[in-house]
This record gives sequence, C-alpha cells and structure tokens, in this order.
Amino acid sequence: MTAAIDKQEQAKRWFWMVCAAWLLISVYFIYERWAQIYWFSLGDTDDNMRLMQVRAWLAGQGWYDLRQYRLNPPEGADIHWSRLVDLPIAAIITVLKPFIGGPKAEYVAIATAPMVPLLIAMTGLSVAVRRLIGPWAFVIAIAVLLFCQGLLSMYMPTRIDHHGWQLAMIPWLVAGIADPKARRGGITIGLASASSLAIGLEMAPYLGIAAGVIGLRWIFEQGEEQRIRAYGLALGGGTAAAYLVFGSTLNSTARCDALSPVWLSAMLGAGALLFLLSLIKSDDWRVKLGSAIAAAAMLTGGFAWAWPQCLSRLEGISPELYELWFSHIREVKPITQQNFETQMAIGFSALIGPLGALFALIRARGTPNFGAWFAVFLLCLCASAMIFWQSRAGPAVQMLSVMGATALGYHFLPKLRASGNVLVRVFGTVAAFALISGLAVQLALILKPEEKPKAGAFKDLSSKANAQCATIPSLAPIGRLPKGTVFTFVDLSPRLITLTHHNAISGPYHRNQEALLAVHRAFRADPKAAETIVRARRADYVMICPNSSESTIYKAERPNGFYAQLAAGKIPAWLDPVTLPKYSPYKMWRVKVAAGDSPTKDP
Repeated sequence: MTAAIDKQEQAKRWFWMVCAAWLLISVYFIYERWAQIYWFSLGDTDDNMRLMQVRAWLAGQGWYDLRQYRLNPPEGADIHWSRLVDLPIAAIITVLKPFIGGPKAEYVAIATAPMVPLLIAMTGLSVAVRRLIGPWAFVIAIAVLLFCQGLLSMYMPTRIDHHGWQLAMIPWLVAGIADPKARRGGITIGLASASSLAIGLEMAPYLGIAAGVIGLRWIFEQGEEQRIRAYGLALGGGTAAAYLVFGSTLNSTARCDALSPVWLSAMLGAGALLFLLSLIKSDDWRVKLGSAIAAAAMLTGGFAWAWPQCLSRLEGISPELYELWFSHIREVKPITQQNFETQMAIGFSALIGPLGALFALIRARGTPNFGAWFAVFLLCLCASAMIFWQSRAGPAVQMLSVMGATALGYHFLPKLRASGNVLVRVFGTVAAFALISGLAVQLALILKPEEKPKAGAFKDLSSKANAQCATIPSLAPIGRLPKGTVFTFVDLSPRLITLTHHNAISGPYHRNQEALLAVHRAFRADPKAAETIVRARRADYVMICPNSSESTIYKAERPNGFYAQLAAGKIPAWLDPVTLPKYSPYKMWRVKVAAGDSPTKDP
C-alpha cells in the first residue's frame, strides 16, 4: 500500500520532473552553443530579422506597425509576422538592460528566449503521451526527443524565430484530443489552434486534421458534444482575440499569408458552425454526418466565394519571382532533393512515427483513446507526406514521431528489461531504444566514411563564404563606412542591418516582391541594366560575398551577368571601389553620383 501511494505521489510530480529535464537540456544547449552566442551568430535570416523587429519596437515603433524600415528605405519592407514571438525576447532585454546594458541584454535574450517555447513543447508532449500511453511515458518521450536533431535545432540558442513556437502547439492539439475531460480538451485545442494562427499559417494542415478528428469523434462517439462546443467557442474567440491583440496594421486588409480578415472570418464561421453542430440532440450518426458535411460545405463555399484569391499559393508571388527566387530556397524543396544525411534523419522519423501510431491505434481499439490515436496517425501521415512537397515539414514530422516512438518504447522496453537473459535485458533494451529513437541512424551517419572535399570544391568554397560573410569581424569594416543603403544579396541583408548602421534593399520576404525582384534582376542583368535598377533603388553601395550560396545561383544562371563580372574583377565605370581589409570576404563599391539622377520606380 505504501509503495502504491509513493508511486502516485511521484506521478503527481511529473511536471517538476519535466522542468528539471528542461533546465538540464537548456544548460547543455547554452554550453554547446556558447561560441555562437559569444559571436552573436544569428545564423538564419529570420533570426536576424526577428531581432530587428524587437529592436524597432523597443525603440518606439508602434505595436501594430511591423514594417521594417531598414529594408527598402524609405518605404520599408512589409513583414507579415506576429508580435507574439517578440514578447519574451523584448521582456528579457527590457528587464536586463538597466543592469547590464542593451548589447549584453541582447546576448542573454538570444541565448535564452528559445527555451520558452521548448518548455511549452516539452510540457505539451508530456501531457499528450501521459494521456495516450501511461503516466511515465513522458520519460521515454523526452529521451526520444533528445535524438530529434532537426526538431531540437528550432530551440537552440540564437534560434529566436517563430518556428519553435508553432511546433510547440502540435502536441497540445493531441493533448486536447486525448483529454478525458471533453470541455477542457476542446478549449485546449481551440486555444492552441488560435495561438498557432496568430504566429503564422505554416501549421494550418495539422490544425485542419485536428478539426476533422474532433468532428469524427462527435459523429461516432457519445458524449463528445462538449468537446466540439468548447473547441468551436475557443477557436472563434481565441482567433478573434489573437487578431485584435497581434494583428498588424498591414494585416488588416485581405491578406492570404497571415491572420487577417480572411482567416479571421473563416475561424469565426468555423467556430459558429461547430457550436451549432454541438446543439444537435440526435444520437444517430447519419444525422450528425449529414449535418457536418453541410457545415463543411457552407464554410468551404463561403470561403471560396469571399476569398477566391486565397485558393492558390498563399504567398501570392508572381511566376517570375518564383522562378528567380522561391524555387531556389533549400527548405521548400522536397526531401528527395536534400542531402543523404537529411534524408536519413527525417525519413526515419517519417517511418517510425506512423508505424508507432498505427501500432498504438490497433491496440487502442475499443478504448477511449482510439480517436486520439487516430488523430496522431493521421497527423503523422500528413507530415510524412508533406516532406515530399517541402522538406521544411521535417521538424513537424519529428515532433509527431516522438509519440509513435514512445508508444513502441513503452510497450517493448519493459518486456526486454524483464527478460531473464542478461544479454537481452541489457543489450536488447539499448538496441531497441536506439532503433525507435533514431539514435541508431545517427550513429550510422557518424560512422559513415566521409569523402573529404577537394581543395576549392564548390561546396567547400560556398560553406566558407557563407560562414565568413556573416561574422562580426567581417562586417565591422563595413559598419565603419558612412551610413548608406547597400545593394546586396537578399540573404545577406538581414545580417547586414543587424550588425551595422546601413540599410539594405530587401531580405527574403515574399510580400516585398518588387524589391526582391530588383535584386535578383540586377545581379543577373548586364551592367548597364543593373545600373538602372541600382540607381532606381537609391543605393549608395553595391556589395557582394563571392562564392556564397546566393552568388552561385547568379553565376550559374547568368555567367556573363552583373554579379559574375563583379566577381571576375570587371567593374563598370559607374562604381568606385571601397577599400576593405585583406581578410574581408566581401567586395564593395560606391555608386557614383549621376547628374540628373532622380529615380522614382523600378524599370
């Protein structure tokens, strides 16, 4: 009896155990990434832009004004993000700035802010597997999580962008579906969905699957009307609140790529229809199914009638911009076009997740968790299918695969540990965990012989250029030049404005199509046409990072274009060289003032 009571008390302390694990993981992450923190290495363009958004807000820019005025001056660049992700970064800087100064406060913020969504994700994952599998399943889930490198990279220090926040909402969807208390579960799903939409639309397919499963449970299971009712109210009310609090001025018009009147109206309509469905008194599944189909048809038809422009690509980019820019982005390419290591890591998760969920689904037949495991299985299949469209679905694949892998581990590991054979008990348990967690795949990749790149090889040169051009020492001499607008690569621009006082033309943000096209057209054009574009953008400098990833595209597609000639030392007469240190990876020129030059728009 005493032992049973002790176990119950330990189970009640699960959250503090999760917090302890989170703290240890966070400390290790900071230790492991100390060099990146020390050198303020915000490696991704979005991380740099996120910090610039926070800086602008703290410097007095309006809460609802998310335009980035350091890009495309003087109009600025339209950024479709949300202030929700800015809050912890800004809070850390604001609290610490009076004590250690602004620059050091930013260092602390970029190191620790990603740990906030990590705790939310770990807690949601623990709640989900405790409800789906067992009270101690969260221990296996956290252990498996440690080997999901693609997923964990979204929570590493300096990774301050929004992707970790969106991924953290996925396990809460499952936790709400699996909640034995229907009303609480519905509220959880609705608020998680609204929060995800407030941040961005990347998780919309998973939100749709969650909604579909809730509808199916209401149709075929008794007592689910409270869940669907609470879900509808929380979804509509939560989305409305998110729009009022976090919707930017630029998103007050009908935009397809963010929480705007388009998606607000859709979620309000969905919430109202779900509420009305919950009021149906009939227990006949045919009546419920017909009502659900009618409601779905009304919602879909109304959306298509009101917002037909949002039935195609949500980015709304032109064919030219897609061809020149979007089609070259690595993360939007399918898994089949990624390197072998990425294919193996993500591919394994795409396999183990659905298999584990299917195993648990079969075992859950006739139990209250059947519907929840059906949701996990569908979510896993959806994520696994999406990587064949865009490989950036990989982290979501790994988040969902943790649940399937945990189900397998929770069932098989105790059996192996209980074996009378010491070899099975020890080595069998270790081997089984290595298999279900993906550790075996990682070890195989580590032990795989690497081909040493030849000196001067394409990938070697590109990697070095990407690393060198983003560093503080490389950009410091640029920052000492008189302030101006720099015409440079779109992938360099966010880092440039973060570390120097200069402005730039455009970052890789799809709403700014004309500025984006200006950069891509100019570096592919002949020098004369490039001059017209550069002057039209009122640029003071032209800067390139030879051999960087973006530069290789220009050189490959236009061997005699403006960039290729600059890299080869063929400098047009309208540019004057800027002297940089010998160690600088950059090449830079001043744009000569042209008599009567008064550009007003792009050619």
